[in-house]
Formats: sequence, structure tokens, C-alpha cells
Amino acid sequence: MSPQTLQAPSRKHRRLKPAPQQQIEKGDVPLYDLYDPRHFNLKSVDWVVLGWMSMIHIGALAAPFYFTWQAFVGMLVMHWATCSIGICLGYHRFLSHKSLKLRQPARFLVTLCGVLSGEGSPLMWSATHRVHHARSDHHGDPHTPNDGSWWSHIIWLFMNHDKKCRDQLYRRYTPDLLKDRMLLFFEKTYGPMLFASGIALYAFGGLPWLLWGLCFRMFFAYHSTWFVNSATHIWGYRNYDTDDRSRNLWWVALLAYGEGWHNNHHAHPRLARAGHKWWEIDMTFYAIRVLQFVGLAYEVDDRKPVGRAAAVADE
Repeated sequence: MSPQTLQAPSRKHRRLKPAPQQQIEKGDVPLYDLYDPRHFNLKSVDWVVLGWMSMIHIGALAAPFYFTWQAFVGMLVMHWATCSIGICLGYHRFLSHKSLKLRQPARFLVTLCGVLSGEGSPLMWSATHRVHHARSDHHGDPHTPNDGSWWSHIIWLFMNHDKKCRDQLYRRYTPDLLKDRMLLFFEKTYGPMLFASGIALYAFGGLPWLLWGLCFRMFFAYHSTWFVNSATHIWGYRNYDTDDRSRNLWWVALLAYGEGWHNNHHAHPRLARAGHKWWEIDMTFYAIRVLQFVGLAYEVDDRKPVGRAAAVADE
């Protein structure tokens, strides 16, 4: 039986205004104003995240001086496992958009891979991504290029949100995930697991495995993921006339295992497939198909969009 089809969406015009400056100074602001760049200053920097990112980038620069083929191949395998399986399949399509369901042990292992990617806890990643879709390229989007390309690529990550803000964010955008005891376990153990993974890599293969398996792998995964936030809202072509700046960009799709077909995703966010044309390669969807074949994935939303899908002119 052939998959169901979806009709392409039409453009909607909406302009969301930022909160007045008086409200921001008082702190009486909507939840999405937590991501307003006007809040960013030395007092609002998350020094833990900044320190971690600095360490990863320094380690990535040192990695070529400790090259071994074993560590390099291990880095590639771990990059695929944490970035494609953990982030793209697990955090993104499974948790954030509920494009499919997973049975155990796949459910645990896929989420664990997401944790070991170092891109954030399951709840924080999903909440932030849902905010992005709710406010895409409008005021409140955590990482829109409208606030600057460097802001969308990396700087937004350094904004600190205290526990009270995170709890409010979770209650508003991930109330369904807060009921999941497995996700709450990963939320509490996220930091220790990252450090434990580094210790394990060093114990297994010494400095080459630590620098390649942790630092260079995370450096590669971070920037390929961040290009989805920045580059695919700046360059590329559009299959759908959405109300944001999302684009399809082939080289980001290759680096990020299919996530670079970003205009397709913003037009139909719940679909498990990001590539809508026959030539739009989506490695993560192929992995979903494998899990589906062996019975570990089910209720996969694999509908094929139909209708008007002509590319529109660049803005």
C-alpha cells in the first residue's frame, strides 16, 4: 500500500513584535523573549557552555598532531552514531516532532547516542527546537539569521538560562516529554555522561582517541548541525513557499545526514523524511527504514508531499 500524501502549505504572513524595552528591563517578558539577543551580555553568558566549546575546539585543532587511522575511523563511526542516529533521528524526528515511535532497546540507545553527541540534554534540545518552529525567523526564534549569521550559528548557545527558566520552558514546550522517566534520567546524567565518555575514550586508546573520538567528532558534529540553523536559512533553494527563510542546501544535507533539506522540513515538520525529491538524499530516513524493517520503529509518518512544490525566488 502506498504512503498517504500531504498537500503543500500556502504562505501565511505573520509579523511578531518584540516585547517593549520596559518589559525586558523589568523581566516581565514572554517566555520566548529568553532568546532575545538584547539580553546577551557578560552577565548572561553561560560560562560552562563557553568553556566546554572552547575545550572541544582546542582539542580539534590538536587532533591532527595525534592522528591514527584507528582513531580517525572510530571518529567517523561515532559521528554517524551520535549525529545521524542520536540527533537527527532521536532528538529531532523522534522526540521533537514525534515522526515515529521506537521500541526498546532502540529507544534507549538512540537517545543515549543523542546525549553523547554533546549537543544538549533531550529536553533542552527538543524544547529549543520547538520554539524555533513556533517562532521561525520571527522575534523569539532562538537562532534566526535575522539576528546575525554568527548569532544563528553559534553565539546563541552561550546565553545562560537558570533552572527556573528551563523549567518554565519545559512545561510550556515539552510537557509530553516531562512524563518520560527515561528522559528525566538522561536530563540528570547528561553532564556526567559526557565526561565519562571522554574518560572511556582515553582509557581505550589514549590521547588520539580522546582528541579524535571526542573533540574532533564533536567539533564536526556541532558545526554540521549549526549550519542547519544558519546556512539553510540564508542560502539554497525552496520547494515550498513557507513564511520563514528556510532553504534546501545540498552540502548541509550531506554533512548533516539529510537535515539540510530544511525548507522541506519547515513545510512539513512532522514527516519522518526530509528529502522530498528523488535526488534529495536523506541518510537519516534510510536508517529509520532499517529500524522499521526490523520492527524497532513503527507508526512512521512517511507520507509523500504532493501539490504545488515549485521553487520560489530567493528573498
